[in-house]
Amino acid sequence: MLAARIDLLSQMLDLVRLRGELVFSIDLGHPWGLRFQPGSAYFFVVLEGGLTVEVAGEPSVEAIAGDLVMLPRGVGHVLTDGGGADPANADDMMDVQFTNERFALRHGGNGRPTRLIGGAFHFESTAVPWVVSALPAVIHIEKSGGQTGGWLEGLSHFMLMEAQTVYPGSSVMISRLIDVLIIRVIRTWAQTRNPDDAGWLGALADPRISRALKCIHDEPFRRWTVADLANAVGMSRSSFADRFSLLVKEGPLSYQTRWRLTLAHELLRQANARVGDVARQVGYNSEAAFSRAFKSQFGVPPVDLRATGHGARLPIIGTQRLGSLSV
Repeated sequence: MLAARIDLLSQMLDLVRLRGELVFSIDLGHPWGLRFQPGSAYFFVVLEGGLTVEVAGEPSVEAIAGDLVMLPRGVGHVLTDGGGADPANADDMMDVQFTNERFALRHGGNGRPTRLIGGAFHFESTAVPWVVSALPAVIHIEKSGGQTGGWLEGLSHFMLMEAQTVYPGSSVMISRLIDVLIIRVIRTWAQTRNPDDAGWLGALADPRISRALKCIHDEPFRRWTVADLANAVGMSRSSFADRFSLLVKEGPLSYQTRWRLTLAHELLRQANARVGDVARQVGYNSEAAFSRAFKSQFGVPPVDLRATGHGARLPIIGTQRLGSLSV
């Protein structure tokens, strides 16, 4: 069935709601430096030359032509060519240099050139912040390791076209291109990491723990036990519990509760949603117990979560009929 074929990463990113903002070209001459303030997340594709990414408290990252770097957490950062130039404020330069017809940034001296494609985006991660927190401050996808395949060149071509000339429908095109790029970057990063080092996303690279997660996502309201999940993936109960907790950073049943409450968060965003109805839909017989659990996870009681004017899509929850659990 269709729902059974939906992969876990797609489910999580669908709930996070990636929102692309803009794509712009960057032409730089040695020496140069650019400072980006905290706020938006960014990616940079190196077309020519090279750069160093500096984030406070993190090791610097060097990228060359054909590489991509992404800063998914929205942290402040500096891009430089190592020439010792004082970094200019990129936000101020964008305000001055961007026009309605062209999103292009120029900066630096008359030395060796560096050409980049930059992009800004946001993760709307109120419901599932652990997806974003599992990502490092800087993701570096290297061309030399064969990680970019041919997909980066293709996407870069279309993004550069949209940055150089603003066509009708450009905002939608840019948002869609960024969606594809970021999902591909996250998938590539997760696949090339040691599962033990990649946080929650590392679990997707572990066949047995990934299957357990799929069981929970496909049947979130089933009365799962740790033993049931261990049997479903062919592991002993103790080995499964230890491995799951190592990768996912919480126990299986705790994760199931978190996922059920995440689904409740999405249901409550719908117009005319009632707390009691949502509580029963996600398996709580007691509205009070549901409210306590919801506030513990999201910091606000469910009654304070009002639907947006746009409504919300139903989350993908598998094919099981909504049931009720004694909680």
